[in-house]
Amino acid sequence: MLAGQTSNHTKRMTQKSKAGVRIYRRLLTYVKPHRGLFAISIIGFLIYSSTQPLFAHLVTQIIDTLQANKSRTDMYLLPLFFSGLIILRGIGSYLGNYFLAKVSLNVIHTLRFELFDKYTQLPTAHFDSENSGYMISRITNNVGEVAKATTDSVRKTIQEGLTAFGLLGYLFYLNWKLSLVFLVVAPLIALLVNYVSERLRTLSRRIQESVGEMTHITSELVTGIRVVRTYGGEEYERDRFLGSSLNNRHQALKMHRTSAIHNQIMQLIIAVALSVLMYLALFFMGQSTAGEFVGYLTAAFLLPRPFKQLSDANSDIQRGIAAADSIFELLDLSAEQDAGHFETARCQGALEFKNLSFRYPGASQPALQNISLKVEPGQTVALVGTSGGGKSTLVNLVPRFYPHDSGGILLDGIEINDYKLTNLRQHIGLVSQQVTLFNDTVANNIAYGALANASREAIAKAAEDAYAMPFINKLAEGLDTMIGENGVKLSGGQRQRLALARALLKNAPLLILDEATSALDTESERHIQAALQKAMRNRTTLVIAHRLSTVENADVILVLDHGRIIERGPHQQLLAKNGAYARLYAMQFNPPCATPNPLAPLAGNT
Repeated sequence: MLAGQTSNHTKRMTQKSKAGVRIYRRLLTYVKPHRGLFAISIIGFLIYSSTQPLFAHLVTQIIDTLQANKSRTDMYLLPLFFSGLIILRGIGSYLGNYFLAKVSLNVIHTLRFELFDKYTQLPTAHFDSENSGYMISRITNNVGEVAKATTDSVRKTIQEGLTAFGLLGYLFYLNWKLSLVFLVVAPLIALLVNYVSERLRTLSRRIQESVGEMTHITSELVTGIRVVRTYGGEEYERDRFLGSSLNNRHQALKMHRTSAIHNQIMQLIIAVALSVLMYLALFFMGQSTAGEFVGYLTAAFLLPRPFKQLSDANSDIQRGIAAADSIFELLDLSAEQDAGHFETARCQGALEFKNLSFRYPGASQPALQNISLKVEPGQTVALVGTSGGGKSTLVNLVPRFYPHDSGGILLDGIEINDYKLTNLRQHIGLVSQQVTLFNDTVANNIAYGALANASREAIAKAAEDAYAMPFINKLAEGLDTMIGENGVKLSGGQRQRLALARALLKNAPLLILDEATSALDTESERHIQAALQKAMRNRTTLVIAHRLSTVENADVILVLDHGRIIERGPHQQLLAKNGAYARLYAMQFNPPCATPNPLAPLAGNT
């Protein structure tokens, strides 16, 4: 039984080792476009590494010349030879380090951009399920670890590996029988490196996960600082971060302890080998000159340093492999599905839902069930109901933020899955309750993305229609004012008006308003409602609203509950029906006499 467990463990180690080699090979494919620069760096390291055995040979020549007891004319050339080696070593080091760094920075740039580019292609569901801190950490921390694996570690591996190879070659050249000692310790070193490599990769993954967690906690604190302070969450957040940081420290200490023990064991093995070598040299090099003897031992005692550097490089490589594994795992994910082939310059805006049902991945209950609805071009459809009824899910399926697989959604009679994704979204304007703004100017936030080429006049007109110009004109630089991260320098109503202006500037035939006026004061809402009524005249509009006063003029009002349409019709008809919509309306608009004032004192206490 024990033998079987050992065999399984060995198989697992072998599989992990092969996986590590495969990942590193894939990482090195990013070097291929820069192979010319890489070749120059290799030449530089070859020059650098060749100087080590030449130094040992120089020692041999000096001692033999001193022992020869003859004309020492040649000795005056030895200092020049020594100076030449120093210059050659410097040239080799410069060529190797500079051009390898150039290659490495190009690789890091490529990886970083590919990673960010992949984020722009992933399905919306991926962002719902993955921790934002880990996503940010991949680009910052993980790519940094890959940088070490493709800079310092490669430099050390090539430079010190060639040095060790050169020194061993010189030792075998002087006395090959004696140098067979190193072949005895080689398997021990290989086993040690293999075990430590697996351990370092495991610890590296844990460290990267803890860094992602710290990034996530910090991001939540920064973005939610007002809530944290209002509800006294400072201590709670400090405890969260402390626990995450302690975990990171614990894993990092494990890694450093593993590396330190590994280095010392390797140094001990090499030291024992050198001691045996020195002992044997006294017996088997009796016929050699003093210069050869000292030169041999000098070369042998130069070996520990490159082996130590190779050990350090292995630690960096294992961290880089663990980081690259998480990066490649993400790069290998499938992008947002887009099998559509249909394109049109501008659609009419006819929208139809046919027996549409939808369930979120992993959910036990469907979010939508058998939704059927036909919307004519230019009509306004309002979606109302309690939270969790499926309103936002329904409108999120129209731009294909989530793929539907049961029923159909037709735009101008064509299934939306048949549209090319970019073309479909060109026809849709979206204003959500959670406004997203960027750390840029007011104008650039309105004319965002594909709208960047809009004229200044068009931007100002959209801002005017969204009733944003009154507050924009009061800003220090008007449309050119920087608004801070996510518009932190603006009020909630001002931010929402900029989002409305962005949608109006797009002038799409299909407009989705998800609680678009929820953050506005009464006066601003009155002005924006007038602007929206004008904007809705020539476009199909889906409106989600909890404030029912904003949807009274809708052509059709749908009441959703638990993913089903339980009522539909215009405002007056639904009120007359005295059903679910009428109850929702009464809750918001009952006169004071019909509903007790919850703030009024009790009669018995007056």
